Amino acid sequence: MLRDPAARGRLTALLVAAVVLWPMLVITDFRPLALFDGNSLRVMGGFLAGFLPPSMAPDFLALLLKATLETLAMATAGIALALVIGVPLGVLVAQSLSISRIGPGPGRWRGQVVRTAARGLMTTLRAIPEVVWALVLVRALGLGPAAGVLALAITYGGMLGKVYAEILESSDTRPARALLEAGSGRVAALCYGLLPGAAQELASYTVYRWECAVRASVVMGFVGAGGLGQLMDQSMKMLNGGEASSILIVFLLLVLMADALSATLRKVLA
Repeated sequence: MLRDPAARGRLTALLVAAVVLWPMLVITDFRPLALFDGNSLRVMGGFLAGFLPPSMAPDFLALLLKATLETLAMATAGIALALVIGVPLGVLVAQSLSISRIGPGPGRWRGQVVRTAARGLMTTLRAIPEVVWALVLVRALGLGPAAGVLALAITYGGMLGKVYAEILESSDTRPARALLEAGSGRVAALCYGLLPGAAQELASYTVYRWECAVRASVVMGFVGAGGLGQLMDQSMKMLNGGEASSILIVFLLLVLMADALSATLRKVLA
């Protein structure tokens, strides 16, 4: 009888995971069986029944279209500004594009200091959730999508920079290193040495982050940043489940659109 040589290791990992996870479940008071309690099922059933049928009132659909365009504009503008922040930081931090690391020289320690400072900046940007930035910016800019755009740009700029640097470092770095050693600059090494092999992954992650920005835009709407979230907040406060259902359907369509866009970009860049 054949035995799996890795069975003991898998069993040990499973036991360690259970030991680590159990206190976390206790701390969070995780009790999934409560969902199947008779009273809970009645409450959830009554709540979900109010979502049907989705609202198709012309006045509400006009508001829904305006909120959808506002959410898309907020997410797209936020990601565009995040790229302005994240791309330079990612290129600066990426070890595969570090000229000072090719060999010993007077600029080696300065490069390390600059990369450390850039990493610290990216950590600071992404450590504070976008909804917190939105709360702060709403106080300064007033209600509306402008606060949401800046909140997304700040938080997602740090996220994009970190992941872009990791993607550039995990891809085949030999062409870029050869270009740098031949005297090429960072931009040429990036464009001709790294991007051909990392373009698909970079594009896929960018579209995924845009999808996350759409979701975050909805959440930030609850704190006054406009868009679908603000419309959802109003519908829920008015206990209008039909309107909330229509908003959720639009949100699902937006996510499906993001998936289709990601697949198309990957085929184009293949």
